Amino acid sequence: MSAHGTAQPMTAHKSGPLKGTAAVPGDKSISHRALIFGAMAIGETRITGLLEGQDVLDTAKAMQAFGATVTQHGAGAWSVQGVGVGGFGEPADVIDCGNSGTGVRLIMGTMATTPITATFTGDASLRKRPMGRVTDPLSLFGTQAYGRKGGRLPMTVVGAANPIPVRYTLPVASAQVKSAILLAGLNAPGQTVVIEKEPTRDHSERMLLGFGAALTVEKTSEGNVITLTGQPELRPQSVAVPRDPSSAAFPVCAALIVEGSDIFVPGVSQNLTRNGLYLTLVEMGADIEFQNPRTEGGEPVADLRVRFSGDMKGIEVPAERAPSMIDEYPILSVVASFATGTTVMRGVKELRVKESDRIDAMARGLEACGVRVEEDQDTLIVHGLGAGGMPGGATAKTHIDHRIAMSFLIAGMAAKKPVSIDDASPIVTSFPIFEGLMTGLGAVLSHDAE
Repeated sequence: MSAHGTAQPMTAHKSGPLKGTAAVPGDKSISHRALIFGAMAIGETRITGLLEGQDVLDTAKAMQAFGATVTQHGAGAWSVQGVGVGGFGEPADVIDCGNSGTGVRLIMGTMATTPITATFTGDASLRKRPMGRVTDPLSLFGTQAYGRKGGRLPMTVVGAANPIPVRYTLPVASAQVKSAILLAGLNAPGQTVVIEKEPTRDHSERMLLGFGAALTVEKTSEGNVITLTGQPELRPQSVAVPRDPSSAAFPVCAALIVEGSDIFVPGVSQNLTRNGLYLTLVEMGADIEFQNPRTEGGEPVADLRVRFSGDMKGIEVPAERAPSMIDEYPILSVVASFATGTTVMRGVKELRVKESDRIDAMARGLEACGVRVEEDQDTLIVHGLGAGGMPGGATAKTHIDHRIAMSFLIAGMAAKKPVSIDDASPIVTSFPIFEGLMTGLGAVLSHDAE
């Protein structure tokens, strides 16, 4: 069943060389945060390059429901008239976050220390995902949450009337949980402290500093100790959203495995907490040039020149790299199928609780395409078949997961026989121009209903 009504099957056929420029959309993580921080500032925040995927649009609607004024001025150009820290009003209706775990968890944190009540829901995929990892630490502020069995949506959150600051050590590496706690700490008196044993994406910390919050990050034997002083007045900003490295992963990986390809991908974020896939690909022997490194909107970016790499080798990906590439393991497992030798991905148990169980989804789909795969709770092992070696000829189940859908379409561009997916509709949540961008480079995609 599709997240958006009727399922939309799609098939990727063996492609000729991919050529041209792949201008991928703005970063999803930063887009969510730009809208949320803008809503908590006093005055008007201007945003350029905003990702206009469904996940981010759902966050924009949520900010309006809490009282901010959110306006679109053109493609990627938006403004947010904020209501200030603690200024959220009680929404009149249920907040539907669609498919976005990032959206719902960050928004829960944002309202958790304001004395209002809100009910959250989402699509079938999001309603299966655990929220306790966020609501448990939020309860330390005095917040209450009432959801379905297992801490699942729909869920009603009652903000703390007299919040207290907290000190919390993250039990798992999660930027969503870290960010939710910091957002809650904004409206709590005193200092809220989050300790992360393993570094996770730091977009919230960067943006908090940019909007004028008092925040420090200290590296200690415990890990990163992030200290936020509550109840600041956030200043509106101009936010230039860099291009999303997670979206860029799809045309980049397609070019690496489709013979003769040579593409240019401009302005991709090179944030060190997000670039694990690119480090891994280079270690495998990928031909990627990082050109014109620079800083845009407070984030490091670079232009990528990517060429077909038929001699890539399987490697062991270190477990400690997982937080910097957690969303990219599905597409990496496709690349590993076209490498020579075995690729071992450890420390990936977080994939079990994403939009789908991504380890299981990729393993079953790759096996159907003729690739030998091993897995356990925390590991995915792919036995590569070399350049052009994947037989293909299968239909993969996407489980309402945009990254599973795109990964198998990329596989079909280089496999011997076409690869189909049962539903392409989830792709709109994060990469609404995926089909047009890939066909513009030379990929051959077809809709089964056509």
